[in-house]
Amino acid sequence: MPDPIRVRAVVLRAQGAPVAVEELLLAPPGPGEVQVRIRASGVCRSDLHVRDGDWPRPVPVVIGHEGAGVVEAVGAGVASPRVGDMVVLSWNAPCLRCGACRGGRPWLCSGGSAATHRLPGGRAPFRDASDGEVLAYLAVGTMAERVVVPAEAAIGVPEIDPAAAALVGCAVSTGVGAVLRTAEVPAGASVVVVGLGGVGLSVLMGAVLACAGPIVVVDRDAAKLALAGALGATAGILAGSDAAETAAAIRDATDGGPDFAFEAVGTTGSAELAISAVRAGGTAVLVGIPAFTERASLAVYPFVDGGRRILGSAYGSTVATRDFPLYARLHREGRLPIERLIEERIPLDGVEAALASLRRGEGARRVAIP
Repeated sequence: MPDPIRVRAVVLRAQGAPVAVEELLLAPPGPGEVQVRIRASGVCRSDLHVRDGDWPRPVPVVIGHEGAGVVEAVGAGVASPRVGDMVVLSWNAPCLRCGACRGGRPWLCSGGSAATHRLPGGRAPFRDASDGEVLAYLAVGTMAERVVVPAEAAIGVPEIDPAAAALVGCAVSTGVGAVLRTAEVPAGASVVVVGLGGVGLSVLMGAVLACAGPIVVVDRDAAKLALAGALGATAGILAGSDAAETAAAIRDATDGGPDFAFEAVGTTGSAELAISAVRAGGTAVLVGIPAFTERASLAVYPFVDGGRRILGSAYGSTVATRDFPLYARLHREGRLPIERLIEERIPLDGVEAALASLRRGEGARRVAIP
């Protein structure tokens, strides 16, 4: 078997502490695994939740879960992908054996290795200078020059800008999929999007693809509202500190409330806003994920009396082998302008600053280019 190779990677050694770039040893791919040279990795709010300790995770770990690159080597038994293929990495590589996978819902897979942050055989892909194990977040750990991942996590796509391809792996699939797959929004339905980060803007792009209308967006940042307008939003609401006023503005802009309200921030307040804003018979779709301990509330009587619904959207109900190539093709055709989500391209040693910007709610997506 080939010797391990040296790679630079962004490592979190203690939750609540800054991440830092370290030189690690990456083991070669074993059976059922592939080695990918990472060409781009998005900086996602989920990475921020892990860095800040909102979601307890084992450490040390190479962070990142939204990446794209080129296959450099494959382990025994791997027929696809092949060396030289451009791939987008899925952070929930399905086991193909559990009930969810057998039932055609791989986004709910309970048998994969993502939750262990190890490869399927149980080994950590990285080792540090002290020969200690370093895990890979969600078994992909994309903020590195190279990674070894399960073959099922590496999905071949048409050649597109690697930064755009990286966003297909999480933000785009989570947001567009929430509209097209989870909620199955019909043409002409009214839509509200609460929160305009990378996922929220992807929800907006999904609503445009679905031919929804009107499409109303809500955020605290006027610049994000302007970007959303350029992407197809028909109206924007600058959210203030009074949630009741914001909900009233949403109802005014949608003739009494939207058919679908998508929450894409991951706070209890924004979830409560989306739930309270939908019309009778409408659906609130919760896409953002808050800290583990947070709980939301709702007024039960109008919820039941109005026949309203709440849907949880996990990973946009994504089937990666179906959806990643589709979204890449839509991007090539100009129908899914993913490049508009990219706020800045940064080196690996800029990730900690990018996480701080994300914490402050600045911009859409920053993409690390190893």
